[in-house]
Parts: sequence; structure tokens; C-alpha cells
Amino acid sequence: MAQVGGSGNVAPTKGNLIQVKKSLQLAKMGYELLDRKRNILIREMMSLVERAKNTRGKISSTYNKAYFNLQKANITLGICADVAKAIPEEEGLQIHYRSVMGVELPVVKLETNDPQFVYGFTDTNSQLDNAFISFHQVKLMLAQLAELENSIYRLATAIKKTQSRANALKNIIIPGYEFSSKYITGALEEKEREEFSRLKVIKGSKEKKAAEAGAEEKSANKEEEKGIDAAQ
Repeated sequence: MAQVGGSGNVAPTKGNLIQVKKSLQLAKMGYELLDRKRNILIREMMSLVERAKNTRGKISSTYNKAYFNLQKANITLGICADVAKAIPEEEGLQIHYRSVMGVELPVVKLETNDPQFVYGFTDTNSQLDNAFISFHQVKLMLAQLAELENSIYRLATAIKKTQSRANALKNIIIPGYEFSSKYITGALEEKEREEFSRLKVIKGSKEKKAAEAGAEEKSANKEEEKGIDAAQ
């Protein structure tokens, strides 16, 4: 493959010209694909940013509700640390992945069944139940928010890389191939002009020699005719 760059890097041959034009076409197609990919990733990221913003707002209000109910439960029941220890750790979290233009985005799944109370009802009240339900809702929304924020981060990283590659093609690779194509085309045209001039000179020289040879032959024939006439 012909190298991209100044005239000193590319031999001005027809083979290199064909290769450079082919590479230029591929570079332009690559830029169009990267530009399309970047736009799709940006649209996907903006939709996730809006969803993440709404989810944060819901989490904040639900947290406030949960802590308010927990405070009321602490007031009516005393500190509920023993009840909190009875709550089992979450084991229903599953993570899968989906692909958007080659970017792997996480899909976090958490069982959304109604919360199962794991404590007795004898020494508890409805305030603790409300706090437990609110924290369960927060847990579900936190899983969703983790999916959204991780996806946004991955998309932002992919957009940055795609933008960098697109800029390299647009500002370096494509102009380099265009310069090389113009240089080779100009050099080949100049070579053709020189070859045409050389052939024209050779043709003129041959015609001149042929004319001189014809004139000499004609002159020799005349001299020969004169000699014959004199002998007679």
C-alpha cells in the first residue's frame, strides 16, 4: 500500500495511484460509518441520561419517605437494629448485556416480587412495614440506576473513541490520501507530457533524416542519369 503523506513517500506510479484512490474511498466510507455510529450512540446516551435523571429524583423522594418512616418506627418501637439484622442479603440480582453499535451495555435484573416480611408482627408496627417497603423500592431503583449510569459511562467512552477515530480520518488520513492522489496524478501527467514531447522530437528527427536520405538518393539518381547521358 502506498504511504500517506508528502510527495517523497509515494512513488508516482499508476499502481500506487489506483491503491491510493481505493484507500481514499475506504477512508471516506469509514468516516461516514463512524459518524453514523457516533450519532446513534449520542442519541442512546441522551435518552439514558434523561431516564437516569428521573430515576435519581424518584430515589431521592423514596429515600426521604423511607427514612421518615424508619424514624417514626424508631420512635414507637425503639432502635430497630435487631430487625435490620434479620433482613437477608439480596441474591436475586442478575446482569446480562445488550449491544448497541458494538458497545456492550449492562442489563441489570432484580426480582420485582412483592417484599416478603421476614420479621414477626408482634413487636413491630405499620411504620416499620412502610419503611421496609420504601427501602425495597429504593433497592429496585438503585439497580436500575446502576444499569443506567454504567451504560452512560460506557457510551461516553465509546463516543470519545469514535470521535477521535473520525477526527483522525477527517483531518489526517483523508487529506493525506487526497494529497497523494493529486501528487501522483500530477506527476503521471507531467511524465506523459515529457514522453509526448520526446516522441515528437524523435518523430521529427526521423522525418528529417528520411527527408535528407530521400534528397541524397534523388541527387545520386540525377548524377547517375547525367553520367549515362554523357556516355551516350
